[in-house]
Amino acid sequence: MGSIDATELGSEKKPNPGKATILAIGKAFPQQLVMQEYLVDGYFKTTNCDDPELKQKLTRLCKTTTVKTRYVVMSEEILNKYPELATEGGSTVKQRLDICNDAVTEMAVEASRACIENWGRSISDITHLVYVSSSEARLPGGDLYLAKGLGLSPETHRVLLYFVGCSGGVAGLRVAKDIAENNPGSRVLLATSETTIIGFKPPSADRPYDLVGVALFGDGAGAMIVGSDPDPVREKPLFELHTAIQNFLPDTEKTIDGKLTEQGINFTLSRELPQIIEDNVESFCKKLIGKAGLAHKDYNQMFWAVHPGGPAILNRMEKRLNLSPEKLSPSRRALMDYGNASSNSIVYVLEYMLEESRKARNMNEGGNEWGLILAFGPGVTFEGIVARNIDV
Repeated sequence: MGSIDATELGSEKKPNPGKATILAIGKAFPQQLVMQEYLVDGYFKTTNCDDPELKQKLTRLCKTTTVKTRYVVMSEEILNKYPELATEGGSTVKQRLDICNDAVTEMAVEASRACIENWGRSISDITHLVYVSSSEARLPGGDLYLAKGLGLSPETHRVLLYFVGCSGGVAGLRVAKDIAENNPGSRVLLATSETTIIGFKPPSADRPYDLVGVALFGDGAGAMIVGSDPDPVREKPLFELHTAIQNFLPDTEKTIDGKLTEQGINFTLSRELPQIIEDNVESFCKKLIGKAGLAHKDYNQMFWAVHPGGPAILNRMEKRLNLSPEKLSPSRRALMDYGNASSNSIVYVLEYMLEESRKARNMNEGGNEWGLILAFGPGVTFEGIVARNIDV
């Protein structure tokens, strides 16, 4: 397919003036670690369900997701305090939001502190905050409670992205990029935080998709510092964010469908989603690469940081784009270790991407300087960023 001509885009591992860069990454998780092999028995015991057919179905799903471990906020202590969460049909949205609002703030604060520590500069240098979550609902929003929990200046400019689902992390990164590039000297804290308690329900044959969520989704938080023109003494840029675009696919809004009800989030996912992504991903990537000014597109000479929505999506992408198996390794590792953690997942993928590129560099194997950061969410919405790995 040819090679990438990046001569006009900067070939040295130095950030281009004015271009946004990721300067630090951090993450956090709740205390409960769930091993996938024990999940089925625990879930059916917790919800007092003895339906053998549903149990067998969940067992199959747990094997096909490729998830090995996940972290969750839900605990025996929470269920003892709120037993109604494990029963059918009651009005529990208030209880869920009480738990979720506190949990996502706590995780976001922890991830942000870890990120700021990795960054190495003072928290007072943060000028903007972008906060992403599909797991809470309140006014004022979680951005304010995160700012308060961190002790950010009251003059910090805040942006809140609610209910953008699995594309939220890359959407937040796109917004942070725009802020950083249009406000010279700014430093943007991007934080994501999610918990599945908002949609936790007992198993039911009337809601088959609930079992997919039980087998796939996890909780946690992520954070990144974004800014342009890094200080060469105090900052070590990781990725340059060169070009970002967002597209939605007309008439696919019901493919990923969620509604906040008296019982929490009711969430449905069409079986056609992997096929829809496969059918549209290459044209989206061509558009994104073209807008970045890359002359050719050799997909296997690029890195791929893809939100791990599930193994079917990754498998179909790999096949459609003819990617070498190792290209989606960071995404598969994030899925295996953390499940689909919604907006957080891209943070974990980028962290694994850095780990693998540093390992390759230490073994004198080189690596791909240019690549794509991708996610897919409700809409159906495609988010994409052409990025450079400038980690040294």
